[in-house]
Amino acid sequence: MLHALQQYGGSYPFTIEVVDVDADEKLVEQFDELVPVLFGKRDDLPSVQLCHYFLDTEKLEQFLSH
Repeated sequence: MLHALQQYGGSYPFTIEVVDVDADEKLVEQFDELVPVLFGKRDDLPSVQLCHYFLDTEKLEQFLSH
């Protein structure tokens, strides 16, 4: 998913933060079976889960274009 996501870097300004789910017990409980998980965050708004396992390009493009 990370490789696919990086291909959008030329079209949209964003930063990527990789979090090791296995390093945090709470994250393991919440996301263990869903890794990798992609969240998007804008400004001071709460982050939203965009997809898991594979990059959902439609959801990503919708998020990045608004």
